[in-house]
Amino acid sequence: MKIYLVGGAVRDELLGLPVTERDWVVVGSTPQEMVDLGYRPVGKDFPVFLHPETAEEYALARTERKTAPGYKGFTVHADPGVTLREDLLRRDLTINALARDHDGAIIDHQGGRQDIETRLLRHTSPAFVEDPVRILRVARFAARFRKLGFRVADETMDLMRCMVEAGETDALVPERVWQELLKALMEDTPAEFFEVLRACGALAVIFPEIDRLWGIPQSKVYHPEVDTGVHTMMVLEQAARLSTKPEVRFAALTHDLGKGATPRAEWPKHHGHEERGAVLVENLCARIRVPNSFRDLAVITARYHLHAHRALELRPATMLCLFESLDAFRRPARFHEYLVACEADHRGRKGLESAPYPQAEILERCHATAARVDPKPIVAAGARGGAVMSALRERRLESITAAIAANRT
Repeated sequence: MKIYLVGGAVRDELLGLPVTERDWVVVGSTPQEMVDLGYRPVGKDFPVFLHPETAEEYALARTERKTAPGYKGFTVHADPGVTLREDLLRRDLTINALARDHDGAIIDHQGGRQDIETRLLRHTSPAFVEDPVRILRVARFAARFRKLGFRVADETMDLMRCMVEAGETDALVPERVWQELLKALMEDTPAEFFEVLRACGALAVIFPEIDRLWGIPQSKVYHPEVDTGVHTMMVLEQAARLSTKPEVRFAALTHDLGKGATPRAEWPKHHGHEERGAVLVENLCARIRVPNSFRDLAVITARYHLHAHRALELRPATMLCLFESLDAFRRPARFHEYLVACEADHRGRKGLESAPYPQAEILERCHATAARVDPKPIVAAGARGGAVMSALRERRLESITAAIAANRT
């Protein structure tokens, strides 16, 4: 029985990055022996155990054989005769197919150390084509390591294109797509995830609403970058700078989906893209089963982002209606996230990456003063039922009017 540290922990050590999670492979053991040693079995599809003290994952060395389409179509073989080399060979990328033994020696059968040096994301073997999730994983690693200079190897990109053309991505299930998308949104350069998927053709299959944004022009007056797809990636990168919340980043990614449905005759204008976009966001979220918190923020951002941009021009009554439409008095945290996504949209334009966004400040100020209006005195004065809400709304409107006037003086 031999135990090896494997995968991301070894890779990140070689890159000089902090190691946050350690995975181990056990060669020459059996499930019963692991249980006898005190390890707790947790693997559903293959034998994985938790260490009795550290709770880190220890998996028996295994091989996988493709038996059906999709990422679940595999037969797993794990027994004491499976070697470390065989286990590492089934991994997706060479930089993830590294191991370190008890003495600290690095085991590298696939050239992973060289690919780390040359900053390449390269597949380990032709078996890469057997699992379409690997396309998403490669794109995600590209987003994680873009700042370190990594790129997808040409031969791996060619293989991914072949997989898409063969229809392998059609077998992806919503839960796994969302899982990889969520992880990608939290990487350092999330836009790279979508650039890689677009380069291999997978974006058009998995996220067609996003893919069709490229090539659609916008007015150069407001968008020096012109192309809507380019703008969307710039907005996503700005959102990554402004917030660590994946909900904000998802809202930034999907805020302009409606422009992809603008009739060509109307280009470069996009009248009504906000409402079209809100519907497309809802459809996308239903298809890949996006959690409600992500969906709700993305929908209101798509529908109302232009309202935020025009905040300095809004009348008090219009601003109050906006707050009510956003449910801002009951959901102040989500209201703030909406403003961050709108700021990312404002800055996600060529030459305007550091532009100030006073619209957020005035909206925050007006919302805060309106939210402080206390309904208790209204009730104490004898108002009941709808009269309470009517009076509360009137006082909120007065407070917003005063705040706007103060901002202009």
